[in-house]
Amino acid sequence: MDYKVLWFTLSPKTRWNLSRILPFPIIFLLTGFVFILVEIAAAGSLDPVSDAAIKLDLTVVLFATTAMAAVGLLIGFIELVYLDKLFRNRSFLTKILYKLLFYTLLLLIVIGVLYPIAASLELKVPIWDQQVWQKFFYFLGSLPFFSTLLQIGCSLLLCLIYAAISEHIGHAVISNFFTGKYHQPRDELRIFMFLDMKSSTRIAEQLGHHRYFLLLRSFYEDLADDIINHEGEVYQYIGDEVVISWKFNTGKQDNNCLKCFFAMKRALQSRAAYYQQAFSLVPTFKAGLHYGRVTTGEIGALKKEISFSGDVLNATARIQSMCNQFNAELLVSKALIDQLTPGDEFQFKNLGEMKLKGREEAMDLCEVRSSKLEPEVTHAL
Repeated sequence: MDYKVLWFTLSPKTRWNLSRILPFPIIFLLTGFVFILVEIAAAGSLDPVSDAAIKLDLTVVLFATTAMAAVGLLIGFIELVYLDKLFRNRSFLTKILYKLLFYTLLLLIVIGVLYPIAASLELKVPIWDQQVWQKFFYFLGSLPFFSTLLQIGCSLLLCLIYAAISEHIGHAVISNFFTGKYHQPRDELRIFMFLDMKSSTRIAEQLGHHRYFLLLRSFYEDLADDIINHEGEVYQYIGDEVVISWKFNTGKQDNNCLKCFFAMKRALQSRAAYYQQAFSLVPTFKAGLHYGRVTTGEIGALKKEISFSGDVLNATARIQSMCNQFNAELLVSKALIDQLTPGDEFQFKNLGEMKLKGREEAMDLCEVRSSKLEPEVTHAL
């Protein structure tokens, strides 16, 4: 079976979630093997140091490996799909306390399920056999029980650290750091979108900095799913502006870069009632799209990040800044339009050659609209 083909048959959102969850079982497996090796080295043999410990043989090792991977998958799924959203707006201390309580109970349940199965395999008797449960109750008061708690606790701690780092610097960035993909600068062909909230200065003045911050947080969260669904990568958040990037073939495929813009617009429109109630306005945005070659690599002394360097970024920013001049929501370079295969779902208006600020060469620009009629969005306070 070609697993690469199978992987790309999954939806972008499913691939995104799986790529974030899969490091959890890997961490559990690696830490589990490390603890086993340490115990073997300390004991000087494979024989258990306590009657409560499970003697290792091929069957038990295979079960333990499968079980640890399954526990990692379960915790990754719970952490990233449920708890991350549940505690997103909680304070750090509250988040830690709730998670500590939840995972303590979960780990006790996991041990209570897995140990009797492992004991059954070791003793080669059914799980309901009295020998299994005698050994289990003896295990609960023994040193191996606390050693097991420590092992799983360390695995869990590493997973939560990974999840926190991944959330703050981005899953794609942390993956690139670990794989060393951009340790040496490399040239890439990429598509960039510079997206900016309309009238943000006026909105910030009228809402005040605290409510404006809450607006921005909701604004970015509501855009996130459609960025993932159209395989974009968030390069930077800069105040009220977000820079989205695609590898050229990914952004070109199925017109992802264009569809992403209008999907994000629809996402905000679907949340109009929430924004109107919470902030007395519905945010709207404008964007510029362009493509070109960039040099990509790690940069920074006190804090490293993956950085793009190239004229295309400056040009895309200038294209976006011209949206107000033409009262347009989306301006795209003609060069990029020529690389796409848009159908009847988009309407194009060629604006001709435009002189961009700070650039000597003029550039052909197009205004792009969706062919589908979309309701007007109330933006005034």
